[in-house]
Amino acid sequence: MNKNLKTEKYFHYKISPIKIKIKEGKAKMINEKINNCCCGGKEKFHKIENNNTCPVCKTSGVKVKNITVRHLVVNTLTELVGDTDYYICMNEECDIVYYNPESNVKFNKKQVKMPVWFKKDANPKYACYCSKVTEEQVINAVIKDGAKTVKDIIEITGAMKNSQCEKNNPLGKCCHKIIQEAIDKGLSMK
Repeated sequence: MNKNLKTEKYFHYKISPIKIKIKEGKAKMINEKINNCCCGGKEKFHKIENNNTCPVCKTSGVKVKNITVRHLVVNTLTELVGDTDYYICMNEECDIVYYNPESNVKFNKKQVKMPVWFKKDANPKYACYCSKVTEEQVINAVIKDGAKTVKDIIEITGAMKNSQCEKNNPLGKCCHKIIQEAIDKGLSMK
């Protein structure tokens, strides 16, 4: 095996079409919210690059745009961000959130404004960062209100109504997948 080959993994997120059988005006509004979300229903891949591993835990990271990091690090550290993109450490046990292997700049959990939902001890654990909807609220909507779809969660919790995912979600991506995972978790608890 050639050591110089760049190994890449892709995670595929399936976004299925939504059928809505409610009043036409409300249905149109909800469909627009879902379809006009940051991912626009088109963002399907998060690229994991093995040549850009976390400097602390050596886990492969996911590339994150500079605007996301700049918006989420504490204000006193914004100048350190610079102009380049970063990677987010996907290891839930690691305290490092963002790192840049070229500049050797890294930011830990205490140096970002929001808890990162997949990191250990994240509190609150947001499913939707833009609307501040927690995983617990999504699970409660599933268990107590009978929500089964992202559309249901949008109606019940108000998730995805203030979409600025590129700035608010630590991955800089749409929260659709995180919400779906919380729905699945709630459905498994029923």
